[in-house]
Amino acid sequence: MTLKREITKTLNRLRQIHPREIDLSLGRIENLMARLGSPQNSMPPTIHVAGTNGKGSTIAFLRAMLEAAGMRVHVYTSPHLIDFAERIVLAGKVISEDHLIKVLSECERVNNGEPITFFEITTAAAFLAFAGTPADIVILETGLGGRLDATNIVKKPALTVITPISMDHMQFLGNSLDKIAAEKAAIQKAAVPSVIAPQERVAQNILLAQGQKVGTDIFLYDRDWRVSISTDGFVYQSSEMHLHLPNPSLYGHHQFINAGCAIAGLEKLPNHNPTEKAIQIGLKETVWPGRLEKIDSGQLSISLPQNWELWVDGGHNAGAGKVIGQTLLSWIDKPTHLLIGMLDTKQAREFLAPMASHAKDIYTVEIPDQPNTASASSLADIARDLDLQSYVADNVRSAISTIIAEEKKPSRILVCGSLYLLSHVYGLYKNRKVVL
Repeated sequence: MTLKREITKTLNRLRQIHPREIDLSLGRIENLMARLGSPQNSMPPTIHVAGTNGKGSTIAFLRAMLEAAGMRVHVYTSPHLIDFAERIVLAGKVISEDHLIKVLSECERVNNGEPITFFEITTAAAFLAFAGTPADIVILETGLGGRLDATNIVKKPALTVITPISMDHMQFLGNSLDKIAAEKAAIQKAAVPSVIAPQERVAQNILLAQGQKVGTDIFLYDRDWRVSISTDGFVYQSSEMHLHLPNPSLYGHHQFINAGCAIAGLEKLPNHNPTEKAIQIGLKETVWPGRLEKIDSGQLSISLPQNWELWVDGGHNAGAGKVIGQTLLSWIDKPTHLLIGMLDTKQAREFLAPMASHAKDIYTVEIPDQPNTASASSLADIARDLDLQSYVADNVRSAISTIIAEEKKPSRILVCGSLYLLSHVYGLYKNRKVVL
């Protein structure tokens, strides 16, 4: 059996241990980690990142800037786009297949069939890998929320970062912004610096109150640090730093905020003195697939006409819809056709509303091999209610082919609504591999 097949079989077994995919609790992973020898206590200093939108991009900026400063960086993110191994980066490289099967198998053996969710046991495997591999720092993304997230067993991080919070995962975190913010605020720890990105007022108040309650050192956007866009880049400013910086490698106005949040994190990271050179190099070298990413048509098994563009974005909530809407507003040189598939657990209307008036039309699809996919017809109905011309398509290929056949001039096609849909689109590549 090849290692890849063995990893797939192991991951499938781990998915079956607990009857529910998500069951927020710390008890199960605390018990497993104790039996593993508490590797989370042997990891390098940790940056813990929570939020709704921008976590992945902020982490990518942090990693690139720290690596430009010569540091070895572990990274834990989820979900993955193509291969599970993408979730675990060890000292700058995606975990090898043999190392991945080793830590997964060890966690499975020690857990001994006890109930535990897939995310919890795979997080334990990541911590085991981090503790056993030399590095200077760990960047850790929460999976869901914060208070009861498996990553929150790290009791004394070096730094916490909270990116913009919006409505998402309400069935687990609460049906209001203040409840969701309270869950994410719980990663803040006593005497640990806490960088807070721009927030809705109600969320910001919750974060500030929780930070003050536990005694964290809060570093707040627009009070302690800020960014402003210039003609040839952007400016990051705080009481200690004033930097004129180039445009980030990641596309979109929201990436200036994410980049600024990363710089603020470096500024507050204990025992770290960020240099302008490392920040500039990091801005240019940051890679984070699936976030307003322009796809090179030469890599696709789908051929695009000359001067056409294909873009993808994994956003799926109201905050992401607002960001995409702002981007569409700036795309005035070509018509934009949306191609959307979503999970039925997401708020499709809230996601689509900010972009409805800036797109020419929308093609809706169901996400292949996803039992929780929203029906294409229900998505089309929502779009029509928003006065957006809508068409139901059988699949991504047929939607793109129809758009090309019907449109008479060069256009943009934006595929969005779910990271699961993007994973399918990447599967249409010739030899596509996510590079992290």
